[in-house]
Amino acid sequence: MNIIDNSYKMTSYRQIYYHIVIGTYRHKSTIPDEHCDELYKYIWGIIKNKKCKLYRINGSTEHLHLLTDLHPTIALADFVKDIKVASSIWLKAHGQFNNFEGWSEGYGSFTISHYDKDRLIDYIKNQKEHHKKFTFMDEYKKLLKEFGIDYDERYPL
Repeated sequence: MNIIDNSYKMTSYRQIYYHIVIGTYRHKSTIPDEHCDELYKYIWGIIKNKKCKLYRINGSTEHLHLLTDLHPTIALADFVKDIKVASSIWLKAHGQFNNFEGWSEGYGSFTISHYDKDRLIDYIKNQKEHHKKFTFMDEYKKLLKEFGIDYDERYPL
């Protein structure tokens, strides 16, 4: 007779923070500040439905920053694609985003440590203030440089 001991079970633990940056098509200012909270709530719902966690979302009229933790069954590329596709459909159907043409083809994704999480949450929280001084492209190129990512100047995002 085979006896199985169920008192010991293997469990996997993980914590991988992703700082994701998504730009609008051709970096056009198509997300009005007065309606961005509606978009953020919609994206939060997408993320929640995927059993992922959103720590912070914010941005400006031409891009978004997200700090998330992905469920281990979801690939990063699929996660970003699903957010872009679903939110694009929603934005185009929503009456407050008439100028929205779509998201840029690419995106930026950076992993951060648990120790940097609060600093990044503050950074994302202050996006609107930050972009009174710096353009989105200046910010994005700085992120790429900080993370040691080579990029083609013609196609940064």
